[in-house]
Amino acid sequence: MADAFQPAAPFGAPVPRREDPRLLTGRGRYVSDVELPRLLHVAFVRSTHAHARLLVVDTRAAAGLTGVIAVVTGRDELVARHRIRARSALPGYVETEQPVLAAAGVRHVGEALAAVVATDRYAAEDAAARVRVEYEARPAVVDAVDAARAGAPLVHDAMPGNLFLTRTFDHGDVDAALARAATVVTRTFRTNRLCAAPLEGRGGVADWHAAEGKLTLWAGTQVPHLARHLLAELLELPEGRVRVVAPDVGGGFGVKAVLYPEEIALCLLARHVGRPVKWVEQRREAMQASAHARDHRYAVRAGFDAAGRLLALDVDAACNAGAYSVYPWTAGIEALMAGGLLTGPYKLEHYRCRVAAVATHTAPAGPYRGVARPATTFVMERVLDLGARALGLDPVEVRRLNLVGAADLPYTAPTRLVHDSPSYPVCFEKVVEAIDYASFRAEQARLRKLGRHVGVGFAVYNELTGLGQAASAGPRMPFRTGHEGATVRMDPSGGVTVLAGVTSQGQGLETTVAQLVAAELTLPIALVRVVLGDTDATPFGLGAFASRQAVIGGGAAVRAAGAVREKAVRIAAHVLEAAVEDVTLADGQAFVRGAPGRAVTLAEVARIAHLETHRLPPDLEPGLDATRFYDPIRGTFAAGAQAAIVEVEPETGVLTIRRYVCVEDTGRVINPLIVDGQVQGAIAQGIGGALVEHHVYDLSGQLITGTLMEYALPTATLVPPLETTHIEEPAANLLGVRGVGEGGTLGPAAVLANAVADALSPLGVEPDELPLTPARLWAACVRAPRRSVARVAGLTRPRGAD
Repeated sequence: MADAFQPAAPFGAPVPRREDPRLLTGRGRYVSDVELPRLLHVAFVRSTHAHARLLVVDTRAAAGLTGVIAVVTGRDELVARHRIRARSALPGYVETEQPVLAAAGVRHVGEALAAVVATDRYAAEDAAARVRVEYEARPAVVDAVDAARAGAPLVHDAMPGNLFLTRTFDHGDVDAALARAATVVTRTFRTNRLCAAPLEGRGGVADWHAAEGKLTLWAGTQVPHLARHLLAELLELPEGRVRVVAPDVGGGFGVKAVLYPEEIALCLLARHVGRPVKWVEQRREAMQASAHARDHRYAVRAGFDAAGRLLALDVDAACNAGAYSVYPWTAGIEALMAGGLLTGPYKLEHYRCRVAAVATHTAPAGPYRGVARPATTFVMERVLDLGARALGLDPVEVRRLNLVGAADLPYTAPTRLVHDSPSYPVCFEKVVEAIDYASFRAEQARLRKLGRHVGVGFAVYNELTGLGQAASAGPRMPFRTGHEGATVRMDPSGGVTVLAGVTSQGQGLETTVAQLVAAELTLPIALVRVVLGDTDATPFGLGAFASRQAVIGGGAAVRAAGAVREKAVRIAAHVLEAAVEDVTLADGQAFVRGAPGRAVTLAEVARIAHLETHRLPPDLEPGLDATRFYDPIRGTFAAGAQAAIVEVEPETGVLTIRRYVCVEDTGRVINPLIVDGQVQGAIAQGIGGALVEHHVYDLSGQLITGTLMEYALPTATLVPPLETTHIEEPAANLLGVRGVGEGGTLGPAAVLANAVADALSPLGVEPDELPLTPARLWAACVRAPRRSVARVAGLTRPRGAD
């Protein structure tokens, strides 16, 4: 221990991330760094067709190459009897099977159909290229609306209509409300198809211990305990014989919260060859076979009264769920979120939304940062601006009129979700003030006279975070995702180890958990070690998704630390010959109130608990550790508002972001450095999705954007300096915190589309499709109903405008 006692980092202190020195100096340990004796390498053979029968999969040439240990196809009994089934008890949900390796046919480009095991990666890849596959191509369908039409090619023969799930959210009398509306906005919106593109792709190392009958899988998973559960079920092993380890993970964003066929294949192959096997995904594989997200279409009718009050929404939403239902979240993950949260932070009495999760011959859709809500926020905020414009009203005033405020709480949305945040109007007003709205309007008028097109856009959103068991019941999966566990253990010298069920993919969770536990025990954070991501070491937990780690995982850690604190106080009271209620902790020592000289350090208490147990109270057992779980039962809404000022050149379609402002109610802030990083990173990711990212399939199902040459990602030149601030309205949970991991992604598409519409309002341009590329904006200017810049129409069509 240091000579001078270092005080605990208090709740809210900007503690530097303790992970960073390790990660920034190349001392992190990722899946690709896992090396074991006699390690073999795996390469997968992937389909080049979106929809086809497999006539021949000839492995003879591959099997004969030097270094090849085994070649396995989907028809081999080793893998053929194992199928992934994502289950849900929702009425109308159609359960389908996903093979570990395709056998009879393939349903999307990039689907794995064979695996090669070899002594090194080079031999494995060479052999995979020698596997001869003959296909009988079949018609494919890649668009959700087309796939839902009668006569469309079926993705699964047992699923008529290509519908994984349909559901109608219905509240009030929508038709009557639309009939009495002063104006009805009718519009169709389309959102782009995205991928998470974490810096580190998927991968795994599987090791089968035959003597023990035990399997170990190292994988960059966000859900190690859930992965262990399914692996045990599929491999017919006791759960205690399966260990999943998530080491350092180079980004997840939801895409690694899915259990993929390749991970199951690795486990089967390791058991088959009796040696550890390793696979590290290539970027092209990631683009083809990792989960995609947010390929939606919304047909909307929205009714407003003359004052701008939103009366009714009538929506048909089609969400492209891809070829398979991902485990464990099912194909309904985006559709259910789209229908359930479309109304956002706005008051609405009459709401009808018919949602469909539609199967297509594309990569399966899964969770990705924000899960549908960037799309629904885009739709809702565009509708409000369109309604304001139709009525000749200020969009700021329309939002003020419709936002759920403190006087409305508790407010039950038409989808039965209960709003607990009074901060929607507060965040919005702070954004309006920060962007200096009144001054901007004057400056906009001046610049328009000079022929410049500048505009401002707003979005207000909410993020349902830290979902407890009641709030996580909606998808009706065979488990609830409402709790987390943590163990806090003090060793004989006074050091603390935290074993937490949550996992980290770059969010700084080691620091957050250590800070919370250090604060509870009044110890320096340097004395707290955090262990994450090992199912053999940590208590059961659901993992990292849905902005839940700080809310639920942090709550579990504080509960466990609180139990250790309580026992330490009892031991100290006994040693100090004082009443328990008279003893308190501060600065790493227990002392008697009013008598600071009567004190004992926590290190001495820990020594007594382990090595001098004869000094313990008679009714206390040795040791100083506790395991606790926390379930907040319901979730909590995080609130946020964003605004941007942009300039658009009609002659080229080039959009420049001049300013970007965000205000979020994050509840009590544990560590502002980490919170700022999460919010700013989320906004940057959202800007990429709004402006440049777009996965494109051709009509035959070939992925046109299969590398990072074609799939653009946001860079430093695209993202402007971000002006972010927070308000801290305590949430109704143990720590008073709200999740912050995803909220920033919700606003950018809506903000930038509204800003573009405002900038190009003299031309009558109203963006309704993402992304907002220069080619798309230029084409919109050319087609503009009030095109007043004659030279726009005569320009050469820019590259990519088609």
